[in-house]
Amino acid sequence: MKSAPLLFSIAALLGACALPAEHDAIPAAPAAFAPLPDEFGDYWYQGEAEITSYTLEQARYGEIHQGEAVLIFVTEDFSLSNQVKTDFPDRSDKDRVTVLKLNLTKNFTTGIYPYSMMSSVFTPVERHRYPHSLKVTTSSQEWCGHTFTQFNLGRNAFDVKLYSYFEEESDQQIKMDDVLLEDELWSLIRLDPDALPSGEIDIVPGTMYQRLSHDEWAVRKAAARTESAGDSLKVFTLTYPELNRTLSIRFNAAFPYVIEGWEDTHRSGDRVLTTRAARNKRMMLDYWGRHSNADLPLRQELGLE
Repeated sequence: MKSAPLLFSIAALLGACALPAEHDAIPAAPAAFAPLPDEFGDYWYQGEAEITSYTLEQARYGEIHQGEAVLIFVTEDFSLSNQVKTDFPDRSDKDRVTVLKLNLTKNFTTGIYPYSMMSSVFTPVERHRYPHSLKVTTSSQEWCGHTFTQFNLGRNAFDVKLYSYFEEESDQQIKMDDVLLEDELWSLIRLDPDALPSGEIDIVPGTMYQRLSHDEWAVRKAAARTESAGDSLKVFTLTYPELNRTLSIRFNAAFPYVIEGWEDTHRSGDRVLTTRAARNKRMMLDYWGRHSNADLPLRQELGLE
């Protein structure tokens, strides 16, 4: 949550991971990414987060379940070497990078028991200097147990850790190529939708999708395209032939490129199921300071139960 020149403090992030010095290397700057316009700072550096609620229809166990999703976008200072939020940004100029952090939450109930899922994605604002997201973490809790996944960007590879209560998954540590991550698409839309990929690409499917599908971790081929949907909206579509899956994200064509909703369609046995999210309410808010009972009406304003 950034107000120039310093940021507001937030609670320390789960899963902090100290990395060797080799991870400090700055990737080469691709020509596709240009410096951000002044309007970006006017919107994102005002010391507040953007909170948007969505009505969720989540596909699970061959059925559609009702729930809610929330996208929280906010800028903050991030340590390149430790890949955690910097609590004292004025002490770490050489190690500091500004990221657009996305916290995506999903809550839905399957029969008697609830799911609570959350992803955090840390994407550098200066995409012309840092073309890859630095870190992704995803946790999932339900009555059977809970799991945690973490991606950390190293030199030319992601270090991936998975902790799961499923025996076939157990605890894993793997490396994956530093290709595009599905989880960072939401942030790329907010930063510069003109830089979204097109054509056949290599991509790692989303961590929430992997959690619910239990597909093996792998770089997949996908077809990407962005199309206009009327005068004010655009749709980014990602199709995975190997997975029989299509993800479509609708967003406003004008800055600040608000995400209006998404659809995630996949085959489940002999059925085709679609997860849908439709925008409900949006507000700019310093939510980290709104933790008293007197602040409860703000949840009603956001349309949250």
